[in-house]
Amino acid sequence: MNSPQQGLAVIHGHFYQPPRENPWTGQVDAEPSAAPDHDWNARITKETYKPLIPVYPSLSFDFGPTLLDWMEREAPDVYRAVLRADHGNALASPYHHIILPLATRRDKETEVRWGIADFQRRFGRDPKGFWLPETAVDRETLEVVVENGIQFTVLAPHQVSKPPERGLPARIDLGNGRTIAVFVYDGALSHDVAFGPLTTDDNRLTEALERTPPGAIASIAVDGETFGHHHKGADKALASVFERLRHSHKVAVTHFAAALAAHPPASTVELVERTSWSCAHGIERWRAACGCKIHHDRPSQQDWRTPLRFAVEWLAHEVHQIYDREGRDVPGGPRAFLESVGGAGSVPGDENIARLVEMERGALRAMTSCGWFFDDIAGLEGRQVLRYAAHAISLAGADSPRLEAGFIAQLGAARSNDPAAGSAADVFRSSFQPTPS
Repeated sequence: MNSPQQGLAVIHGHFYQPPRENPWTGQVDAEPSAAPDHDWNARITKETYKPLIPVYPSLSFDFGPTLLDWMEREAPDVYRAVLRADHGNALASPYHHIILPLATRRDKETEVRWGIADFQRRFGRDPKGFWLPETAVDRETLEVVVENGIQFTVLAPHQVSKPPERGLPARIDLGNGRTIAVFVYDGALSHDVAFGPLTTDDNRLTEALERTPPGAIASIAVDGETFGHHHKGADKALASVFERLRHSHKVAVTHFAAALAAHPPASTVELVERTSWSCAHGIERWRAACGCKIHHDRPSQQDWRTPLRFAVEWLAHEVHQIYDREGRDVPGGPRAFLESVGGAGSVPGDENIARLVEMERGALRAMTSCGWFFDDIAGLEGRQVLRYAAHAISLAGADSPRLEAGFIAQLGAARSNDPAAGSAADVFRSSFQPTPS
């Protein structure tokens, strides 16, 4: 229990890796760039997820459902530790890491409901908070999460008209009596933890947090992989910070749900729509050659981003039509049935129903944001998105040839930066062949 003379500190880790499973085999293929480990999930588990086991109870966190699905199978000790660590400090997220403002209302609703249902199944409670992938937001996204019982989310300072004073939660008015609470993380502190001098300096980070005035909240939000994977030793530094703050008389460690209960929103802020925490141009990184990329020291083009976005959106539209038509007689109707079965797992009914659901799941997996985030469509993440699209197309029955031709037409003349990889269509065609692990 914190005293009125103490400030509050929240450190949030967003833990996520793109789904890596080969859709034809259900297994993660060997990823040579992750050597000596079999794949990047395994490597990052060794570098971050496992070393942080003692820290999770003190941390505010969200884990992407597809990462938890992999952990449940491949790293059960870490998986169990994550579930045990929840005492109200875990946030839910969409089932797939998609840029929600770029999704249709239908896909927003499916992803949010799948994510909440997955959270309820794993953590055994209803989530109060919801992490938006890349903190990408628009009004409709907030409407959908509120309609599904969510109380708060977390945004960057530039995503609201004016960050609330003292780091306290504010409300966003969604009309018709609906509001959502929002925590705006400290941009400077978060940057210096993720990229700057505070990453491995537990002394400076502890001192910075201890400067939080009584009645104020200092909140930090970064990728969870910051601690150990991106920065060696940062996992140990974080553990030291929590240990020191546990004995501090100046600041108390808490989490967002507890902070919201102690400090209900007293002010209103306006949402700056179609923004994110990782693109200076709003959400253009996931649909345009906006200039955001990983390696600024290497010449490369991202002109492939727009046609890839068009292709995936076109495919989702076509897949929904096929599913609604061929699944019109499923129990409860096609939409309700799809949302009830979730983003993974067995599907009740016959093989045809299971095929249709897997086709829908594949189309939504193909929206995974990582396919656009990096520098080349022929990279690991771009290829994975194309594999999921190809797999969805392969499940479309008599419509498969039409969908394949249409997807290639949408990709048009887009090309990889790797001359050996050829065009985006070449990379896509190669995605139909399962790769041995």
